[in-house]
Amino acid sequence: MISYVENVIFLPVITIQNVIYAMKLLERKIDTFLAHWKRNPKRKPLIVKGARQVGKTESIRAFAKANYESVIEINFVLQKKFRAIFEDGYEAESVIRNISLLEPAWKFIPHRTLLFFDELQKCPDCATSLKSFCQDGRYDVICSGSLMGIYYEEIESNAVGFKEDYEMQSMDFEEFLWAKGYSREQIEYMYRHMRTLQPFSQLELDTMTGIFREYMTLGGMPEVVKMFIDNGHFGGTLELQRQLLKDYEEDITKYAGQTDKAKILAVYSHISTFLAKENKKYRISTIAKGARSREYIGAVEWLKSAGVINVCYCLNNVELPLKGNYNSDYYKIYYHDTGLLIASLDEEAQEDLRANKNFSTYKGAVYENVVGEMLRKSGYEQLYFYKHDNPALEMDFFVRDAGSLVPVEVKAGDGATASLNHLIKWESFPDVRYGVKLGYKNIGWNGHFYTFPYFLTFLLKRFLKENE
Repeated sequence: MISYVENVIFLPVITIQNVIYAMKLLERKIDTFLAHWKRNPKRKPLIVKGARQVGKTESIRAFAKANYESVIEINFVLQKKFRAIFEDGYEAESVIRNISLLEPAWKFIPHRTLLFFDELQKCPDCATSLKSFCQDGRYDVICSGSLMGIYYEEIESNAVGFKEDYEMQSMDFEEFLWAKGYSREQIEYMYRHMRTLQPFSQLELDTMTGIFREYMTLGGMPEVVKMFIDNGHFGGTLELQRQLLKDYEEDITKYAGQTDKAKILAVYSHISTFLAKENKKYRISTIAKGARSREYIGAVEWLKSAGVINVCYCLNNVELPLKGNYNSDYYKIYYHDTGLLIASLDEEAQEDLRANKNFSTYKGAVYENVVGEMLRKSGYEQLYFYKHDNPALEMDFFVRDAGSLVPVEVKAGDGATASLNHLIKWESFPDVRYGVKLGYKNIGWNGHFYTFPYFLTFLLKRFLKENE
């Protein structure tokens, strides 16, 4: 049993591992996944996909260096000559022969070699070869690719049954805590508070709230987080975030089809504008006069598939099941990384957020964005909300446990919870038995809904599952 001194639980633990990660790499959850993958004797070629700059390449490189005698890394963007290695066919032996022809010094040691194909979206032929590598079994193969690639549908269909997929996102709050020096034992201690409904001490609450505000400001893009951890301050992080936003726009221009490019850029560039509205609904008609939602569905789906936005759909009815029970034309759009949302705001909002820590600006959009982001990263594949004008009823998010629908209210301030109470108490909504309220509050339960501080959102899915 691990014991903790009262009121010092949230002091970061300084360990050799933490020092190493602070100096070189950030610990990520994919590290554990890759270790399990390596131990599986029946492992298949692995495709690690995700949005640009979320840390795919660095994580795979670190894993490869620690686990293989020989690592063959090919980047199909930077090393264009290797796109021709599949011209003689897709058999593993043929591919390896052609790689050796281009780089004769590289060593292919059976069962001790990893082939790492990076930027897979630039060479979809590579995916066709995965079946042969899987059947051959002498070499491990990991591919990495940006979801913002025009050929990804083709890649997906080329190796069905002979590959494994892993989608990587920017750092979640737990990974951010690791970067700050907090241990898994300390995070487990946080969960025990949640599980037993034991309120935090004021020191614990204030400390974690401060760290959570850092996370909202920075987001989880690894390069941004590492700059902050290494320097110990926010200097330079905003400029880096804005450069990442420009890089995404450039990738849209690069990868989007010619006919859809303008629509995709228009949707992407207006996200923060619509989050500033009272109802935060994404109205296509205000992007282009006379435009209709169905004309832009493809643009929204493209950005969603690229991993750069989270789409939250309005439920048709407050009832189970969730899938299929939503209006595909009525949705909200959030940035996949809240730090990038904040970086997209105007100068006045930046000053208010960074200097005054006024995250309630933009009508609570920052809180909604970060909660949606944390729900997605904790394993909820799709986001849902509800809004009805007569009677007036709205709810920010809905999740579920095994047998009930759970409304989740996001409160930027101390406002009333009328909608949450109505959903729980009205007989019209039998699938709703209790709710969750997130805010700058301590842990609590009033017989109808749980109250949790924002920073516990990343543990909500686990709590609901284990509290059934």
